[in-house]
Amino acid sequence: MSGSPDGLWLFDGVCNLCSGSVRAVMALDRQGLIRFTPIQSAYGRQLAQAHGIDPDRPTSFLFLDNGRALEKSAAILALLRRLGAPWSWLAAVGVLPHAWLDGAYDWLAANRYRLMGRRATCMLPTPEQRARFVLEPPVR
Repeated sequence: MSGSPDGLWLFDGVCNLCSGSVRAVMALDRQGLIRFTPIQSAYGRQLAQAHGIDPDRPTSFLFLDNGRALEKSAAILALLRRLGAPWSWLAAVGVLPHAWLDGAYDWLAANRYRLMGRRATCMLPTPEQRARFVLEPPVR
């Protein structure tokens, strides 16, 4: 999708693991380089469908990084690199075979609701966090 914003994380807003990860990244990313959109929003649904993700049954999150739409472990590694040291050092696990990393990701994604639960509605950002949420496509 051309014109996609850079540093945007499309996440499952009803997944407790996903929402908790978003809150953790907000706390770690003090420069505010990473922004977020829930897959349940109209814009999130549009992005998901444009990149082959079923917004009603997402099996991965999406991270838009330097013009690339990344999924699974590639998305996690790109997101970690954006956080800066010491968190970016965790991206060193990228030397492992991607089949292993994606296999672990797939297992966690398939079991995330069972392990961490699911909420009835999307997480609501605090007033301070709202500026980091993108709910509409960028104006061209």
